[in-house]
Amino acid sequence: MEGMDLTTQGRKLYDLLGLRWLPVALAFRPTAPPGVRQVDTPGPAGCAYWKLAAEGRVFYTEAADHYNCPVGAHTHGVMLPPERAKELESVIETMVGIQYIRMEEVATLPRRDEPFGVAVYAPLAEAPCDPDVVLVRGSTRQVMLVAEAARAADIGHDGATMGRPACAMIPEAMRSARGTTSLGCIGNRVYTGLGDDELYFAIPGRKVEEVVRKLETIIEANRILEGYHRARAHGSSPASSSG
Repeated sequence: MEGMDLTTQGRKLYDLLGLRWLPVALAFRPTAPPGVRQVDTPGPAGCAYWKLAAEGRVFYTEAADHYNCPVGAHTHGVMLPPERAKELESVIETMVGIQYIRMEEVATLPRRDEPFGVAVYAPLAEAPCDPDVVLVRGSTRQVMLVAEAARAADIGHDGATMGRPACAMIPEAMRSARGTTSLGCIGNRVYTGLGDDELYFAIPGRKVEEVVRKLETIIEANRILEGYHRARAHGSSPASSSG
C-alpha cells in the first residue's frame, strides 16, 4: 500500500475528524531545519507554541524560549540556568503548598532525557521534518475517535488519561511509543484558550500514518453503531427499523 506523505496525513487527520485546529507536528532536533525561522518572541509557556502552530505557523524554539515556564522546560529536558532553576523549585513548592500536586509526584513526571537542541513546531501538513509527536486538539468526540483509531493501530495507551501538566504527554508519548490522551491543565487552558469541552491526544510521530489509515474505518464503524444505538434508545430494534 502506497505511503502517505506528511501533507496528506495532516490534511486527512484534519478533515476526517472535522477539527477546528490544525494537528501540530513537534520535532526535537539538534539544529533547526534549513529555511525555518526561530519564533519571534519567547512565549509564556511551551504549550503556547502549540497554538501558534495550530494556527498555521512554522518555526523553531531554542532552550531560552522555554525559560518562562520552568515546569514545561523540565518536561522538555531544557537545562535551566541557576536563577530559573530556583524559580522551578518555587513553583513546585507553591503547587505543593496549595495541594495541587504532591511532592512525590514531581519525581515521576515524564521528561525528555536527551539534550535539548531546538524544538520544531508546524502544522502536520506543513512539517519541515518528521515529527516526534503529533498533537491533536479537539472535542471529546473527536479525541474519542482518534483514540479508538490509535487502539486499532495497536498503539492504544494502557495507562490512565493524563492531566497536569499538559506538556508531560509529549515525553510520555515519545517514551511509550503509544497514543496518549491528556485532559490538559489550567495553565495550558489559559495559554492556549483550550475550551472546557476540549482535550488533547498525542500520537507518536512514526505511527501517525497508521492511525490515519485506521481512522476512516473507525469513523464509519461509529456511524453505523450510532444508528444502532439511536434505534435502541428510541425503543425500536435495529432489525425492525431497517425494514
